[in-house]
Amino acid sequence: MIALVVAQTLATLLSGGLAELRIVGVAFNAAAAFSAYLVLRRPDRNRWPLVAWTAGFFGWHVTGLLTLAGVVTTGLDAVFTVGNDLRLSLLYQVVLTTLAGFAVHLLLPRPDKAR
Repeated sequence: MIALVVAQTLATLLSGGLAELRIVGVAFNAAAAFSAYLVLRRPDRNRWPLVAWTAGFFGWHVTGLLTLAGVVTTGLDAVFTVGNDLRLSLLYQVVLTTLAGFAVHLLLPRPDKAR
């Protein structure tokens, strides 16, 4: 989760998009980082807020991947583009989608083993 937040924040800051979008992106990343901090500080507590943030990251990057691949039209192409390079942007969306998917899987609570 920490790697996701750092990568997402760097991509947001380096995207060159509208300043308002970058500020909102950094604010969301700060909230996700704080959620991760709370879970890491007390791992025995409820993880659902962090799972929700990570699932949101997953959904966001799936949307970005589908938008950049031309599968759906969202009008958010500029938001999902990193450095004005389509191939780099697609690679970024693929990597972050994969990382977010694994993070959700790893964060979900595991059932107790029946004895």
